[in-house]
Amino acid sequence: MLDICLLGCGGSMPTPNRSLTALLVAFQGRKILIDCGEGTQVSLKMVGWGFKSIDAICFTHYHADHVVGLPGLLLTIANSDRTEPLKLIGPVGLRQVVAGLTVIAPNLPYELELIEVGENERFTECMGGMTIHTLPVEHTIPCMAYGIEVKRERKFDPLKAKENNVPVQLWSKLQKGNVITHEGRQFTPGLVLGEERKGLKLFYSTDTRPTTQLGEFIKDADLFICEGMYGDDNDLNKALENKHMLFTEAARLAKNAKAKELWLTHYSPSLVEPENYLENAKMVFDNTHLGRDRTIKSLNFYD
Repeated sequence: MLDICLLGCGGSMPTPNRSLTALLVAFQGRKILIDCGEGTQVSLKMVGWGFKSIDAICFTHYHADHVVGLPGLLLTIANSDRTEPLKLIGPVGLRQVVAGLTVIAPNLPYELELIEVGENERFTECMGGMTIHTLPVEHTIPCMAYGIEVKRERKFDPLKAKENNVPVQLWSKLQKGNVITHEGRQFTPGLVLGEERKGLKLFYSTDTRPTTQLGEFIKDADLFICEGMYGDDNDLNKALENKHMLFTEAARLAKNAKAKELWLTHYSPSLVEPENYLENAKMVFDNTHLGRDRTIKSLNFYD
């Protein structure tokens, strides 16, 4: 089960009822945070998921509405008695941004491990049972979309093990993924494991125009969380100028990628009532929902 909390759904600047952008993902007790807008740690405290077990903080890009919450959060994590290193991942410029922001958060009791992804590069790393993927997207400064994937272990198949003449004493080790040489024969996990099972795929993308590469990146998403900066299709010129998306453009990406569900987020401060434009998106992709601060969902494995 992959637990997801949209901590903030605002873009550009906070409003009285809308925190700035941040997403928290949890799996088997470990957590990944994507973006850290102003007020992120307030939402974190409200949902009560804890700070100490955050393994990585990932940034889509370095506009203020995505990073200003970092210094305070680092200090709060320090107060949780964390000592193990914390990974920070982001596009080119990460070192400079972190150096500036941590002037007011010096002497942290844990190391910051900085992973800076080149402008045209793609990055993959496994942590806490989750695999993080990145994709460069189209904004006014270097920006990345994120995918988080959880693979599902294959079931142990005793009939297959017997058919392949695997000694019983090797079953448990092979089930755990070990390759074993026994009595001159090599035994691999595939000899005792069943078919591959579908895992879970979550994708998060803000501050970009829709692109062909993004559509391919989010293919078969269980949940796609995407910016909906503007709800009205008449705001297309604004979206083109500022490198953002309309509700309908996000919905079209979800539909073409055969996603199961779409959450809209990162609303313009001028979009006071996004519900007035939800139908625009639903006409394109019916399973579209408006993200709200602290919206929570659990993605479960399918049998």
